[in-house]
Amino acid sequence: MAKQSVYSAETGLKRILRGSVALATILTAMAAAAQEQRQQDATRLAPIIVEGGEGAANAATGPVDGYVAKETTTGSKTGTPISEIPQSVSVIGRDEIEDRGVVNKVDEILRYTPGVTTEPFGVDADTDWFYIRGFDATQTGVFLDGLNLFSYGFGGFQIDPFMLERVEVLKGPASVLYGGANPGGIVNMVSKRPTGETSAYAETGINSNANAFLGFDVNGILNEGVNYRVTGKVSGGENYTDFSNDLRGFILPQVTIERDDATSLTVYGLLQGLDQRHVGGSFLPYVGTVEAASFGKIDRKAFFGEPDIDTGTYVQQMLGYEFKHEFESGWSFTQNLRYGHLYKHEDAPYTYGYYDPDAVFPAPSYVNAPVTPDNLLYRLGFEHTSKVDTFAVDNRVEGEFDTGALSHTLLVGLDYKFYRLDQEQASSAATPISATDPIYGVPQPPNRIYINQEITQQQLGVYAQDQIRFGDGWIVTLNGRYDYVDTKTENGPTYWDPAQNSTFDYNESALSGRAGLGYEFANGITPYISASTFFNPIVAVTMTGNTKPEEGDQFEAGIKYEPTFLDGVFTASVYQLTKQNVVVTDPLTMVSSQMGEVRSRGIELEGKVNINESWKLIAGLDFIDLEITEDANTALIGNTPYLIPDTQASLWLDYTVQDGALEGMSVGAGVRYQGESWADNENTAKVPSATVFDAGIRYEKNDWGAALNVANLFDKEYVSGCGGLLTCGYGDARTITFKLSKKW
Repeated sequence: MAKQSVYSAETGLKRILRGSVALATILTAMAAAAQEQRQQDATRLAPIIVEGGEGAANAATGPVDGYVAKETTTGSKTGTPISEIPQSVSVIGRDEIEDRGVVNKVDEILRYTPGVTTEPFGVDADTDWFYIRGFDATQTGVFLDGLNLFSYGFGGFQIDPFMLERVEVLKGPASVLYGGANPGGIVNMVSKRPTGETSAYAETGINSNANAFLGFDVNGILNEGVNYRVTGKVSGGENYTDFSNDLRGFILPQVTIERDDATSLTVYGLLQGLDQRHVGGSFLPYVGTVEAASFGKIDRKAFFGEPDIDTGTYVQQMLGYEFKHEFESGWSFTQNLRYGHLYKHEDAPYTYGYYDPDAVFPAPSYVNAPVTPDNLLYRLGFEHTSKVDTFAVDNRVEGEFDTGALSHTLLVGLDYKFYRLDQEQASSAATPISATDPIYGVPQPPNRIYINQEITQQQLGVYAQDQIRFGDGWIVTLNGRYDYVDTKTENGPTYWDPAQNSTFDYNESALSGRAGLGYEFANGITPYISASTFFNPIVAVTMTGNTKPEEGDQFEAGIKYEPTFLDGVFTASVYQLTKQNVVVTDPLTMVSSQMGEVRSRGIELEGKVNINESWKLIAGLDFIDLEITEDANTALIGNTPYLIPDTQASLWLDYTVQDGALEGMSVGAGVRYQGESWADNENTAKVPSATVFDAGIRYEKNDWGAALNVANLFDKEYVSGCGGLLTCGYGDARTITFKLSKKW
């Protein structure tokens, strides 16, 4: 009975948030329009002043001052002080990215961000892995300049860190602003944009694996009111595991047209590609990585594919624009639009437990089976081709007005996104390979197509947000959103079903809401509370009727502190997040259903400080308690999902010499700690904790720069995570990166 009461109370609250919050924001929009009309002749609203270049207009999307960002757009879709967002937000700017020596992947940028787990399977050259508050954001929680980079299967885009100005993480549900998305939070990558100045930057370098890079970034003025920026990079060479190598690059030209102070248009295009032989060290058995097998542990540099077969290629293009116009009334209209195309192909045998000559197919139960005399690992052949077309557009109207003692910032928007994936996946039972002495070149059986489908998803959403300020410090944020989602899956012939020709189509609508309350004290302390609901559409429609979106709610409370005597931002938050309608599979019938539920509870602490001209500091700490609260397999209820560490902590301290013989010299050092995690949902095996140190030294003089960064300074050998007892991955090995740079 108690459980039923709690459920009823939570259901009632969700209805309030979805109904009354959505209604309140829409009524507020109508009231605002009426109020503006009544006051149009009597009182002229003060116009919003927009400055160019690096002024206030870019404070929420432009360069971060040192390590401390004060404004963001990710948590509100409009430039807002971080202290006024009723959820936890982390911002990593260009200076921090450079100081820590991040070169190739975005997930490396978030290694020091509390509440975010990255690279859970170790280094993966063609995928950026993100888990936020325990939930996978890799496919549904990645955004570029506020537009979704949705992906499914292997049809995902990848962005090079060199093209980014900052990376922002909104923790907790984001459906009220962005529609269907990962419940744990989103990662929003913010691109570099033309600055309206003339400048140039070039860098070149190489790491200890003999992987080199060359990048350039040029800003210029074509004529009055027309600015451009061209950013590009090429890199390639060997990787830390045997036989692995890659060649990657991109070019990003942009033009910004500002004919007057009221209107701006930025048009951009991106061409990016990767050609690789895959990195090893991932998807290995628990016994042999976390625990020693009879022969010891598997060498983390070992390669268990086929060098003559292994290939990985993608080519992606994007074309888009950002338009903004300020009306004389003080209201503004903004439109972001982007089209993207991706072609991706991979062919790579990979391991799946140990080879058992008496078994037809390996399974987790074989992981502790007696190892054959040759210590053979079982392998699966795998090949896929993915073709993606995606389109997204977001239209927003924003304005400020007063109603009595209340000051409003109202945002009303309409967005649409389209995603189409044409994919084929094929597999085979490949030949086994020795875990201790791999021999390559044995002919492999042909891969057979088991997935041949085209998936299309469309989503149309209308949303409203009212940020209300009153009483010399009170801040109320109300959000409401309605979405309509249509998903279609067309299945074609496969090896197992040559005559297959089936289509599954469904559409759903969803309401989501957010209500937040905070109070900003004069000393910079802002306590806040918020409640929000979310939804996340299920893409793969099956005959079992998996047609409902995942949904749930979050409650969060915290304190944000911006000291008046110090340039810094501190955040402490506590939350409870519940995801329902999770797709689970009954272990007896193997039938999937949406009866799963996972609850995430946690505490997050983060601080970023520019202590003075010399010292900069970032620190983070998070504790998370994940629990499976409902599942088709009742034996899992009460257990903790695999992969996510129960604790994470990080600290980075940077010092720059300001005068004397060493003027321009900087040194930085950091430590990353990840706690224990489970290797399986049955909670029978754990991945131990690990502590990793990083360091860097830089020197700049007369616009020349040199930097030496070391990730995993002491070459700690550890397993970063396991997604089951057969899919464990080694963490990053020691990597030394040397870079030379020049500014003009």
